[in-house]
Amino acid sequence: MSHERTAVDDRPSDTTSSLSDGAPLSISLTEPELRLLEAALAPLRAWTSPRFLGMEHIPAEGPVLLVGNHNLMGGIDAPLLFPEVLRRRGRLVRGLAENVLIAVPGVRHLLHHYGSVRGTRANCRTLLERGEAVIVFPGGGREAVRRKNEKYALKWEGRTGFAHMAIETGAPIVPVAMIGVDDAYDIVVDGDHPVLRPLRWTVQALGLSRDLTPPLIRGLGPTVIPRPERFYFSFGAPIDPAAWCDIEDRHLAAVDLRDVVRKALEEELRFLFAAREQDSGRTLAGRVLGLFGR
Repeated sequence: MSHERTAVDDRPSDTTSSLSDGAPLSISLTEPELRLLEAALAPLRAWTSPRFLGMEHIPAEGPVLLVGNHNLMGGIDAPLLFPEVLRRRGRLVRGLAENVLIAVPGVRHLLHHYGSVRGTRANCRTLLERGEAVIVFPGGGREAVRRKNEKYALKWEGRTGFAHMAIETGAPIVPVAMIGVDDAYDIVVDGDHPVLRPLRWTVQALGLSRDLTPPLIRGLGPTVIPRPERFYFSFGAPIDPAAWCDIEDRHLAAVDLRDVVRKALEEELRFLFAAREQDSGRTLAGRVLGLFGR
C-alpha cells in the first residue's frame, strides 16, 4: 500500500447519537484497529493487487458524497477503499449500509465500529452536516445481484436520494468507479432462472423483493474464490451541486443532478476499461512476470 498520509480519525468518539440503530456520530479508530482491518483485507488485496487513481479529488476536509457503482455481489471490492482513503487522504469514509445487513446484530456492530450506518436520508444528512465523507451506491442491492447481461450496468432508475442530499447540504459529489469483480466471476444462473425458484421464495419470505435474489456464481474453477483479476478504482472530479440548489422543483433538480453524476461515473468506468487494456499486470500471471522484469 502506498501511504501518502498516515492519519486516523482522532476526534473523540461520540456515543450519544442522533443516527438510527444507536450508531455513533463520530468514530475514532486506533492505529491497531486500522492495522487489524488492513490485515483482514490483506489476502484480498494481495490477490487482486488494486490500483487507486484520482484520489486527490477527495477534499481534505468538509462534507463530501462519494457516489459509486456496485459490482457483482456488492461487498467484495468496496471494503478495500476505506483504509486506502484513510491512509492517503486522512478521511474516514462513512458507509451507508443496506437494511438487511444492519438487521443482523453481529454484522451491525462491526459496521458501526468502522463507521457505517443504515442507508437512510436522515443518517446521510446528519453525517454530511457534520462534515463527514459519506459513500453511497445508488444502485443498491439490485445493482449487486445483477443478471447475466448486466455486467457493470448502473441500475439507477428512480434513485435520486443521493442527489437530494447533495442539494440540501451543499456537499460536493465525487464519482467513484470500480471494476474487476464482474470479470472475476461468471454468473452460472441468475436470480430469474427457474432453478433458483426456492431461493426466490426464501428471499420473499424474508420480506425482500424477489429482484434481490442472488445469482449462482463461479470464480476460480468451480469455486467461489474470485479469479485474480486486478481491481481498479477511479475518483472523478468533484461535482458542485450549487447550480441545482436554486431550482424551484427539487425533484427535477435531483433527477438532473443524478443524470449528470451518472454520466460522470460512466466516463470514469470507460477510463478504467481503457487503462486496464494497457495494464500488463491485470492478471496474476502478468503481475508475476512483472516481478521478474519480463
